[in-house]
Amino acid sequence: MENALSDFQISLKNIQFISPKINKGLLLVFVVNGEITIEIDSRFYKLNEQDLLVINRNQLYQVQGNEHNYVLLLNISDAFMDHYYSEYRNIRFECFSQEVDMGREKMLNNIKKMLIELMLSNSRKGESYQIEMHSHICKILLILIRSFKQKGGAIEKLDTDDLRLKKIVDFMERNYQHVITLEDMASLSYLSTGYLSRYFKQKMGMGFSRFLNNIRLKHSVKDLLYTNDTISQISMKNGFANSKSFTNLFKEMYGVTPQIYRENNSKEQIDSFKNYQIEDVETLINSPEILTKLGDLLNQHDQSYRNAESQFEELRLDLSHSLNASLLRPRNILIIRELKELLKEDVRSQLLMVKDEMRLDYVGISNLLKGETITADVETDEIIATSSPYFKSDIALNFLQRNSLALFIKIEYQEITADEDKNFQKLYQFLRHCLQLYGASYLTSWRFLFYEPYHTAVEAKEIKRVYLKMRELLKKLIPNSQVGVFLPFSYKDEKLNKPHDWMLVDEEMIDFFGYDSNQNDMVDFQELNEDQFYSVKDYLKERTMKIKAFLKNHAIEKPLHLITWNTLSGNTRFTNGTFFRAALVLKSVLDIVDEVESIGFWINTALHEGESNGQRFQIEGLELFHYFSGKRPAYFAMVFAKKLNGIVIAKGSDYVMTKNDRGYQLVLMNCNTINPYFSIEETFLQKLNKEILVKIKGLEEGEYQIRKYVFDREHGALYTKWLSLNSKHGLDLEIIDYINRTSHPKLELFDETITDTWSFYSYLTVNAIHFFDMRKAIL
Repeated sequence: MENALSDFQISLKNIQFISPKINKGLLLVFVVNGEITIEIDSRFYKLNEQDLLVINRNQLYQVQGNEHNYVLLLNISDAFMDHYYSEYRNIRFECFSQEVDMGREKMLNNIKKMLIELMLSNSRKGESYQIEMHSHICKILLILIRSFKQKGGAIEKLDTDDLRLKKIVDFMERNYQHVITLEDMASLSYLSTGYLSRYFKQKMGMGFSRFLNNIRLKHSVKDLLYTNDTISQISMKNGFANSKSFTNLFKEMYGVTPQIYRENNSKEQIDSFKNYQIEDVETLINSPEILTKLGDLLNQHDQSYRNAESQFEELRLDLSHSLNASLLRPRNILIIRELKELLKEDVRSQLLMVKDEMRLDYVGISNLLKGETITADVETDEIIATSSPYFKSDIALNFLQRNSLALFIKIEYQEITADEDKNFQKLYQFLRHCLQLYGASYLTSWRFLFYEPYHTAVEAKEIKRVYLKMRELLKKLIPNSQVGVFLPFSYKDEKLNKPHDWMLVDEEMIDFFGYDSNQNDMVDFQELNEDQFYSVKDYLKERTMKIKAFLKNHAIEKPLHLITWNTLSGNTRFTNGTFFRAALVLKSVLDIVDEVESIGFWINTALHEGESNGQRFQIEGLELFHYFSGKRPAYFAMVFAKKLNGIVIAKGSDYVMTKNDRGYQLVLMNCNTINPYFSIEETFLQKLNKEILVKIKGLEEGEYQIRKYVFDREHGALYTKWLSLNSKHGLDLEIIDYINRTSHPKLELFDETITDTWSFYSYLTVNAIHFFDMRKAIL
């Protein structure tokens, strides 16, 4: 079943022995059944079922297997590699399935999958099987090149077509334990000593003696790891003049003495099968049963790694220079529009979910005076009225107090001045009623925000008058109440407009400032110029810091409450749904946690649309729920924000690492601020995927359980599931319930023994979050 194509050979074999030989080309070894042991460069690799190993060009290897093994072998020629990949002779591939770094399992599984499909295509020999095989080979090589390549050495550069050089190197490999001099080698090769010296250095990149000693060192490692021989015995056995020269050369190459290397890397002793006289015992297999087993294995490896042209980054963290900064937690506001919404069971259940999973402190309401929460007085001839205008509000407030939730009340200038005397009286009576039922301590926890937008026709003295009147009423009833104003700050001009300048003069009458941040107002979504999107990528952070600096310049230091905000999302609910942006949400929150007292969210669009009266509705706030109670990405992003705990020991623009009493936590984010209308262009999005090699030095040594949460468009995005299950005949409760139950981040679990630097790979799609909870095991 061996493929006759000259560029590559694919075969399935039972291997008992393969005597030592220099590998030509690139050899991939995949054990389908049984086990084999391969010795390469004096190291033993024991491969069990479904293990994969790559043997590089010019590596000396030999194989021993058990009786019932089936091994799939793919050999790709030097000529093929040279033709398609110019760097081939300057690199090598480090790919052994038992030692693959965490995060690369899918890539490894995809290589195995392609190998099996190669074998099946070769077996079927259909009309286009050669094209199929060529395609699979290229996919395998792309994964190896992008994910497993390392800088090569002299052996990889060796030209195996140079028969004279190959013969010299082969002689050195087989006789390294004996005395070999440049003069002897020149005589055996019928060359002058000077010519051989120049020729060898030109071809191998190092001198003859150094190359020979490298071979001896390489073989000495096997004796250090797998035998009990003394250092002196090992030095003599491998051709060194004495143990001192062996020790010096070993330390120069490996950084430690042979004894320390042995102590740090000792392996279970294994019987060497080194015997250069043994004959090859390998048999080609052509069995329908084995092909059936390959088909079963193919189904096991159906989790493909989409090898797009992603970006590659390396993140190095040295915990010996940690930050040791506190992780602050702003309070959360969930805005539900009117207090009467709390009469709905689904709204209550959503509030309690938020409180339990992502923390909730305030419930935000508006339209207190002009809405339906406070009903009109009913005319009656009863001596004692049996109805109350506060019936609805009492039910809602009982629920809030019972669950330790406070109100964040937004009162607009236009709302209160529509009928000023009546509305102030209405507010006074409502608060007096609440004091009677719930007490001053509960109402002191409420926040009252006076609101008038940036673009207003009202004069400053009028806005100020109404605010001070409202403040006086509130302070008279609730002396310790917190009363603030909305700060209509211009990001572009870095100032307030004239109707609001009074706030800078009368700031002692203001307890806090509320503000908003919507970067969607800063860009034109129909423009193709991507620079404008890049310019607002840190808009929330920059706007917050500009406001802080502006207030500080006027000697004002007051708490800030972020009332409504958004990430870049587009200006329609349709784009808002298809553009996955969880990492943007989490990064924005982490950017400002030290600067604000609270952060506001909308419960869902449907409730807030009630204010639009059928007019076109603009999404200004960040929603936590879809209208059928599904959790939006912002919800899970904030769950991760709550889950992150401990002391911050490392932080960057797209990562945060903490240490706590259970171990460590690490959050990785792939933040991409792009035109959301491109979110339907899959090819464009794949170019924004990011692969990160993380290396962490200084972790406490020991056994760890690693919990990795993957939150991306495929794992947790509500709209992805919704669109895939949509039907022209509509959705019913069964489908909606399934979507809600399955739209969650993915959990992966690993056991790791950490002794030194811990490294792993993470492949993040656009705006994905990877959350690592590294819990130290108690043994």
